[in-house]
Amino acid sequence: MEAQTACEVRHWTADVNGISIHVAEQGPADGPAVLLIHGFPELWLSWRHQMAALAARGFRALAPDLRGYGDSSVPADTAAYSILHLVGDMVAVLDHLQLPKVFVIAHDWGAQVAWHLCLFRPDRVRAAIVLGIPYMPRGSRPITDSFAKLGDGFYINQFQEPGRAERAFGRYDVATVLKKFYAVEIDELIAPPGVEIIDFLQAPSSPLPWMTDEELGQYAEKFQKTGFTGALNYYRMWETNWRLTPPWTGVKITVPSKFILSKNDVGLQSFGTEKYVKSGDFNSNVPNLEISIIEGHHFVQQENAETVNSEILSFLDKFAGEDASA
Repeated sequence: MEAQTACEVRHWTADVNGISIHVAEQGPADGPAVLLIHGFPELWLSWRHQMAALAARGFRALAPDLRGYGDSSVPADTAAYSILHLVGDMVAVLDHLQLPKVFVIAHDWGAQVAWHLCLFRPDRVRAAIVLGIPYMPRGSRPITDSFAKLGDGFYINQFQEPGRAERAFGRYDVATVLKKFYAVEIDELIAPPGVEIIDFLQAPSSPLPWMTDEELGQYAEKFQKTGFTGALNYYRMWETNWRLTPPWTGVKITVPSKFILSKNDVGLQSFGTEKYVKSGDFNSNVPNLEISIIEGHHFVQQENAETVNSEILSFLDKFAGEDASA
């Protein structure tokens, strides 16, 4: 009975930092803790395949809905979505559970949170496995300056104006909005002049090969409740984040890390991700780094779950027997 309970997904909330964070948990409560941090537009559910695999190997998988998402609080103030708030929520969840250190797995916007957790609080991270978004050190100018050069059609530029993307998304039902993003297989998320990105993206008529209609409905139910503003506010804090982080200019990530890159992810060429990852500059900024390149598109932890699980478990095996509080 205890083994069966350990394999079930358990749900609870923690009141931290003036908000409520919902956490899905799977695996034995006394197992090595793994914090899984989702991206846009996702939920804890994005990690369902990894949570099951981790639990089966005796790990305690902890997957929160980030602030603004799912069953967590959705603060109204855009300023409540800075990188300091996001990392602070993760630290507060660890404090709530009295966990001194955890393994961290992250994707997309969760990758930004994970890298900055490693940057701000390396004492809380045993090792990190990050999918899709490499660590980019703070530059001399906000990254929004580079985004501006991509024009108004670039999705992040369209997300900057409060209400603009929300109005465009509102022309479709929530499930269609999500499916448009989940089905992306192009390198550049840039709409033609005068076109909103959500109008440019296509939603296939058939179910996604890696997501059932029932699963899509679970996502849609939560976004129907929360709306998209909280999630979009992450993008609206890019410049503020740059202004908040001068003390960490030039600081390297010292936490043992593994980066998993999908061969067909968004932005490999347009963002220069592939060139940066393969050039050696990434290794310079994250000296204790392994890199794996696998088949898949952006939402690879769902699309190619078996391979991602194998990559994760093989890396975590290297830390077997290590003192979690060391």
